Amino acid sequence: MAFTPKGNGFNKPKPTPANTANRPQRPAGNDQNKDEHRINERIRGVKEVRLVGDNVEMGIYSIQDALRIAEEQELDLVEISPTAVPPVCKVMDYQKFCYMQKKKAKEAKAKAAKVVIKEIRFGPQTDDHDYEFKLRHAKEFIQEGSKVKAYVFFKGRSILFKEQGEVLLLRFANDLEDIAKVDSMPVLEGKRMILMLSPKPASAKKAAPKPAEGEEK
Repeated sequence: MAFTPKGNGFNKPKPTPANTANRPQRPAGNDQNKDEHRINERIRGVKEVRLVGDNVEMGIYSIQDALRIAEEQELDLVEISPTAVPPVCKVMDYQKFCYMQKKKAKEAKAKAAKVVIKEIRFGPQTDDHDYEFKLRHAKEFIQEGSKVKAYVFFKGRSILFKEQGEVLLLRFANDLEDIAKVDSMPVLEGKRMILMLSPKPASAKKAAPKPAEGEEK
């Protein structure tokens, strides 16, 4: 007799609305999800499981009772630790769980892709007024979540003042230590001595309002 999705056999190719009426959240047709966890009737070869989850009395249940509890809550039974004895299963909304995992991964990827590096250029004999101006800009860059690449450019014979340039960059790092961490100490690369800074975890969240034009810090 020909097999149809409405039969009672295992490994149904696709669920029909009638099959999923009591458990609307079950992602039975999602091939990606089924590769990540065994859920609901895919949990086979076990007689009992350790059950966890919200609104669930934790303990060891037969697989039939665990499935019944999940179905009564219109949720899914998800095997989260298959190697435990007995396996650990959690009652949860599996589609929501997968959605949140993908959302977090997407946000992390987007955040990593949006790392911005702003450059601050000094001369080896930068005066205090110019220094304070650039320091203020660096604070704004750090507080908006950008990295800062500060460097001293040595033109011609000004390379003789490389120690002076290093002192300036170390002062710069010290003035930003409350909101930025040093990724790399000053290092001379060709005609530039470079210092890399990145925001400390709380810096971007506590971004200070931009000062008015001409306002002292």
